[in-house]
Amino acid sequence: MSTPSPLFPLPAGVRAGLRGLSLRPRRGRGVRGLGLHASRQQGEGLEFSQYRGYQPGDEPRRVDWKLYARSEKLFVRQSEREAPLTIWLLLDASASMAQADRATPTWRRWDAACQLAACITELAIAQGDHLGLAVVGANGLQLLPATSALRQRDALALQLARTTPQGQWPEGEVLAPLLARIGRDDLTIALSDGFEDALTTALERLSASGRDTWLAQLLTAEERDFPFAAGHRFVDPETGAGLPGHGPALRAGYLQRFAAAQDTLHGRLRAAGVHVAVGHTDEATTAVLGRLCAASGGAR
Repeated sequence: MSTPSPLFPLPAGVRAGLRGLSLRPRRGRGVRGLGLHASRQQGEGLEFSQYRGYQPGDEPRRVDWKLYARSEKLFVRQSEREAPLTIWLLLDASASMAQADRATPTWRRWDAACQLAACITELAIAQGDHLGLAVVGANGLQLLPATSALRQRDALALQLARTTPQGQWPEGEVLAPLLARIGRDDLTIALSDGFEDALTTALERLSASGRDTWLAQLLTAEERDFPFAAGHRFVDPETGAGLPGHGPALRAGYLQRFAAAQDTLHGRLRAAGVHVAVGHTDEATTAVLGRLCAASGGAR
């Protein structure tokens, strides 16, 4: 029996935002350009293979309308495409991921990360790919080995539903069991606020080893705009350290320092070959996914 989950099925508006997106590796086998991945499987590609029944989310252009006119049933043309990609989702579950904007207190950074993970899962299912999950927080590493994305969907939903973002990023080589599993042709997508230096170092190492590595950096609207109009106490959610201050007086200096920190982080990751896209909690989850896919040729 499937586990009830707020992640699946995706809301209609979110599902609509996935149209035209696909997950395509930027390195290795993905650069050859023949289909999505390597070796032959059934899917969407260049050479017609067979029909299958229409499923919600299939693109109308793939429906054989002449066959529909004869049978009054919807069938999708399947072609031979390249072999399944293995995608690893790496979610940051430290306390800062529980942060939300005052305007939308029930929509935390963590909720955006979970919905983004669900979107990636749906794309992986549509592509016939494999999916693994790693969640890192105060309780260490929680790992779901990669398997068919369709089979993984319920387990992923259950793992994320019972995870509470809290504490600091663990010390030591917490990601070692995950890094040992990531194959050379696999794609790793990290979902994080980008504030954990240990995660940044791990992504650099992973990319330097030739693995395709992406980061979806999720920020709150308040981190972007600093809209505080009066006195405020600013608290680090992971250490509890607080700093009182007057919002308007601090704003210009904060925005300058934050922009500089972002430039440093992005420059560091891109120098290592990590693909970075930024999303905010006041925009559609699929917007950051579209930016990730666009750089790999997976958006149209």
